[in-house]
Amino acid sequence: MTAVPEGPAGVPADPTVLHPMPEQPRVVLLKPLVTSPLIEVGDFTYYDDPDDPTAFETRNVLYHYGPERLVIGKFCALGEGVRFLMNGANHRMDGPSTFPFPIMGGSWSEHVDLITGLPERGDTVVGNDVWFGHRSMVMPGVRIGHGAVVAAGSVVVDDVPDYAIVGGNPARVIRYRHDAADIARLLKLAWWDWPVDHLTAHLRTVMSGTVDALEAAAPKR
Repeated sequence: MTAVPEGPAGVPADPTVLHPMPEQPRVVLLKPLVTSPLIEVGDFTYYDDPDDPTAFETRNVLYHYGPERLVIGKFCALGEGVRFLMNGANHRMDGPSTFPFPIMGGSWSEHVDLITGLPERGDTVVGNDVWFGHRSMVMPGVRIGHGAVVAAGSVVVDDVPDYAIVGGNPARVIRYRHDAADIARLLKLAWWDWPVDHLTAHLRTVMSGTVDALEAAAPKR
């Protein structure tokens, strides 16, 4: 069972603290950690790793050589070993060999044009409130919808719909967490954009309430 951090009563959690659970250094919030301008992470998204969670940018975001961005929303949970492969992992597949000879140097480097200009798959974008299981992997250019769940060990090669649970290699939709009507309501409510003090006041509804209760708790516009 995950230990729950203690804090002053009535004081909301702080999205700028690197270790939200001081007694569990394996857990880090990613927003205050990342430094790359090509990686964007929302408030309270965390990564859990018993080895070195602070090495997330180098150990978990791989082949990030090009201009493509990795965008991860708010309130996402990333289990140990979750990896994002970026577009730099791609090789040519239109000739007899896929080997990237020019990167080996020497006279082969004169043919660098053979490994530049490969088809780009665009940014990798993760919505809000997405749960990634242990050692799941996301391929370049994938878009994962709000509220989705990626099962442990899955390899995500295609876009994942909002509130879908996917698993396997390649990952396929197993089921949806809610029916289509409730998914539409949840997307409209977008609780992850509520002010933190309002979210704090209605935390039990967000975590264990019904969609009707969440709708009733929404901030008045």
